Amino acid sequence: MRRSGDFEGSEDAVQEALLAAARHWPREGLPDNPRGRLIQTATRKMTDQIRSEIARRRREEVAARQEPPSTDVPDSDDTLLLDGVSQPE
Repeated sequence: MRRSGDFEGSEDAVQEALLAAARHWPREGLPDNPRGRLIQTATRKMTDQIRSEIARRRREEVAARQEPPSTDVPDSDDTLLLDGVSQPE
């Protein structure tokens, strides 16, 4: 929380770190410094969340700047015609 200023994001990162520990530690054994490992994992999870949010915002900005698709519909729509199939008159 002190590093990011985001309580909810920090809480989510800690929960993810605890879940990861619950999955891995029974198989791999308790690390030498469990508290340090949890803090390190939570910090990495928080960094991943921040990067993901930044990337999402960039994609949204790019999409918002793009020109909307044309709404013009042609008089005859031949997009579903297959090669070799004659068009009805």
